[in-house]
Amino acid sequence: MLEPCVNQAAGLQALALQHAPRLVTVASHGRQAGELPLLWGLCTCWVELDLSVLVLDAHTQESPDNPGLAQWLDNPLQRAGDDFQETAWQVLPASHGLRRLTGLSTLQNALAHLPQQHDVVLIYADAASLARLFSGCGIAPLIVVPPALSAAVSAYAALKQLLQNQLHPGVANLVPESISCAPGASTTSMLHLTQCASAFLGYHMQPSTVIASPQPIQVRQDLQHLALQLFENALPLVKVQRNERVH
Repeated sequence: MLEPCVNQAAGLQALALQHAPRLVTVASHGRQAGELPLLWGLCTCWVELDLSVLVLDAHTQESPDNPGLAQWLDNPLQRAGDDFQETAWQVLPASHGLRRLTGLSTLQNALAHLPQQHDVVLIYADAASLARLFSGCGIAPLIVVPPALSAAVSAYAALKQLLQNQLHPGVANLVPESISCAPGASTTSMLHLTQCASAFLGYHMQPSTVIASPQPIQVRQDLQHLALQLFENALPLVKVQRNERVH
């Protein structure tokens, strides 16, 4: 059953070696308790496929004791020393740095000075930040919808804001194992979101289901499928000219 995934993964690994880093975005909507486990699960899947991952976390502020994207913008060489070891998975604070960027080109410029080349760059930020940075860029942010009914309200607000800025998000439907017996099972929050998106926004979603199960195999299969899908559809980050600068 897993053989097609293995074959597809091999093809994606070859793509990663031949092409520019790929940008994946996750649009948070105040549900970090449900978003973060899925986000870290995706990163784990990419690393297991020999893809290096850089996470720019807009929810964490840079500081002298915890430097990140803002420090790179000020001094691209500052983090190229011994404190920046090449690892397969890195998480950097990026709250201030992302606010200073004005669009996709400035992000590409900032990443061009990183001491390590990454296969996947994941930005975890609220919908407003992603809309400001990537309006009309063809990026499809991922919205994670936990089972709580109130999550439908915040997810809908994020979805509407992204659509208004010409971004067409994907949706991850987190389904408890207790209601996951039937194919295509969904939660009340997901049903509400789907109905409202169709009725009021004219947006018809095809959510990716991730079963919240104590069985690692079931969870891993769902995450692997989503990780491969996100990587395959991610936006390649084209290299910029070295004489460009981030203001």
